[in-house]
Amino acid sequence: MIDFPTWAVAGFWGLVSGSALLLGAAVGYFSHVPQRLIAAVMAFGSGVLISTLSFELMEEAYEKGGFDSTAIGFVGGAAVYTLANWLLARHGAKHRKRSGKHQSQERTAVQQGQKEASTAGDDNGMALAIGALLDGIPESIVIGLSMLAGGGVSVAAVVAIFMSNLPEGLSSAAGMRKAGRTPTYVLSLWAGIALISGLASLAGYSLFSGFSAEVVAATTAIAAGAVLAMIADTMIPEAFEVAHNFTGLITVVGFLVSFVLSKIGG
Repeated sequence: MIDFPTWAVAGFWGLVSGSALLLGAAVGYFSHVPQRLIAAVMAFGSGVLISTLSFELMEEAYEKGGFDSTAIGFVGGAAVYTLANWLLARHGAKHRKRSGKHQSQERTAVQQGQKEASTAGDDNGMALAIGALLDGIPESIVIGLSMLAGGGVSVAAVVAIFMSNLPEGLSSAAGMRKAGRTPTYVLSLWAGIALISGLASLAGYSLFSGFSAEVVAATTAIAAGAVLAMIADTMIPEAFEVAHNFTGLITVVGFLVSFVLSKIGG
C-alpha cells in the first residue's frame, strides 16, 4: 500500500471538499433544482459547519493556544471576512449565493452604475469569483490545520465543508445562468476555485506545521471566525428566504449529524 505524504493527503481532501463546488455548479446550471431544495441543503450545511466549528475547531484552538489566542483569532477572522464581504458587496457580489433573480438584478445595477457596461460586467464576474474564494479558502485551510495533530483528516470537517460547498455551487450557478453567464464561464470558474481549495488545504498543513501551538491556535480560530461570519451573512439568510420556518429545524438536523460524526471519528 502506497504511503502518501501528509501534505499530499491534506491537498487531496481539500480538493474533495472543493469538488462539491463544481458538482453543485454543474447540477445547478444544467438542471432546474427547486429553490426550496437548495435552501434546505444550505440550511443543513450551515448546521454541519456550526457543529464542526463548535466541537472541533474552537475546542482544538483553545487547547493549543488558550483563550487569548483563540478569542483574538476568532473575532479577527470574522472582522476580516466582514470587511472583505462588505467591499465585495459594493462591487457586485452581494448575492453570489443566491439562486433566484438577485444576481441578474445585481449585475444590471452594477452595469448601470458604471460608464461602460462591459467593464461593469467584468467587474461583477471578478467579484463573484473573489467572493467564492473568500468563502472557500478559510474552510479549506481548516482541513489542513485539522491534520496537524496526528496526520489524520477530520471526517466531520470534510463532510461539513463539502455540504456547505454543494449548495453554494448550486445556488450560485443557477443565479449565474439567469444572469446570462455561459456554461464555460461558470464551470471554469468553479473548477478553478475547487483547485484553489485543494491548494489552500495543502497550505494549511504545510505552512503551519512548523509554527508554535499559539500561532496554529490563532490561525484555526481565524478560519473558524471567518466561516461563522460567512454562515451568518450568506448561507442562513439565503436558506431562510426560501425555506422560512423550516430553516431552523433543518439546521439543527445538520448540526446533529456533524456532532455524531465528530464523536464517531473521535
